[in-house]
Amino acid sequence: MSGSSAPYVATGRSPDRATGLVTIHFEPLSRTHARGTFECGVPALDDWFRTRASQDERRNIARVFVALDDDGIVGFYGLSMFTLTLEDLPPELTSRLPKYRALPAALIGRLARYVRARDQGVGELLLGDAITRVLGAAQSVAAFAIVVDAKDDAAIAFYRTFGFVQFPSTPDRLFLLAQTAAAGLELARKK
Repeated sequence: MSGSSAPYVATGRSPDRATGLVTIHFEPLSRTHARGTFECGVPALDDWFRTRASQDERRNIARVFVALDDDGIVGFYGLSMFTLTLEDLPPELTSRLPKYRALPAALIGRLARYVRARDQGVGELLLGDAITRVLGAAQSVAAFAIVVDAKDDAAIAFYRTFGFVQFPSTPDRLFLLAQTAAAGLELARKK
């Protein structure tokens, strides 16, 4: 799976009551995407998406992707390169690593889904698309881990469901080893 705009399907409520499925596809953020009414329920995320996401794109701070259904944007996330230090990681992991000052990682930043898409699996699809894109990029640019910043306890619980582990000194920041993510995607493809 390339993480392109190939459609993904999530179960849940949708305009298509016959199937109970909603088709979601992903695109890079562009000027054509109407962001002004987006609401995820977290004001800081809403504000960033409405007012600063395109600026971060232009400045090469983040690559922003949107998830769309027939009614428009249902979610978004940003991707950036990132570095970790050995001190960031749990001791049981660092004992097996080279003693480099910085380890390469990718950051999935500001992942959010529209309130109208609640309980439709959109958050899972956003995360899956982001991980797929990171792993695709990691074939050209190394990434030891995938990092996320959680806004609250519900977000921490969400990420932990997918195997993300909290950093010892920063519990609202979590990571998933890229190797673990790749194995998980491979297992999901076989199902």
